[in-house]
Amino acid sequence: MTVSGAARMRLDGKVAIITGGTGGIGEATARLFLELGASVMVVGRSEEKLGETRTRLGDMGPLSTYMTDATDEAGTEGAIAATLAAFGGLDIMVANAGNEGPARPVDKLKVEAFEALMRTNVTSVLIAIKHAVPAMRARGGGSIIASGSIASLVGFPGMLAYTASKHAVYGMVKTAALELGPSNIRINAIGPGPIDNRMMTALGAGLPTEAAAAMRRDIESKVALGRYGTNEEVAHIIAFLASDASSYTTGSIYAIDGGVTAA
Repeated sequence: MTVSGAARMRLDGKVAIITGGTGGIGEATARLFLELGASVMVVGRSEEKLGETRTRLGDMGPLSTYMTDATDEAGTEGAIAATLAAFGGLDIMVANAGNEGPARPVDKLKVEAFEALMRTNVTSVLIAIKHAVPAMRARGGGSIIASGSIASLVGFPGMLAYTASKHAVYGMVKTAALELGPSNIRINAIGPGPIDNRMMTALGAGLPTEAAAAMRRDIESKVALGRYGTNEEVAHIIAFLASDASSYTTGSIYAIDGGVTAA
């Protein structure tokens, strides 16, 4: 029997973990996964934010939450153990935790700030991949999606630490794809461009209102589609990569940038 494309996009019977799950992209992904039939473990470092996410999404389907920092290896092991106890397995890992870090020219960037951002944006992804693998092998395979950025592909003045961290994420994805393919574990990265959420708002923080608006107009002028993207648009690409519709896809990065990197 041929399985339709729509059916292959479903996540019925699949179990997912989403780190950084209380942020804009993380929660939008959790919502979509629940709509598509998955059981979802949302991982975050704030019990207050996890509670708010449970309130918003708890009636949509099988949802659980776990509080830990994504850079805490023992905590991530605990989140996976809790997922196995709650839902019986693991099929999808979305390594989504991260932040933008300091915006500084290279000669003003503190080494300590660089190292801290690498731990948040890179080490957390390594930990998620490392500890998802045994549980996925036990299920006969799985899909890992790591949050990169268009900064995984190009450079941005003043964003050396962030750009280095996101290039590192894509490098890990390409290498892990070669290692994990024989276990039927796929791994891909997403590359969001300007998305209308906290991270982009943070870039204009501290600027006068008109200056922040001008910065946004300048960024939008570089987007072929002429606008910021949404958390939901990113979530749909993540869901595709999590689903069987992308069964021959591994080791790649998917730009969600409205055409910024097409230039």
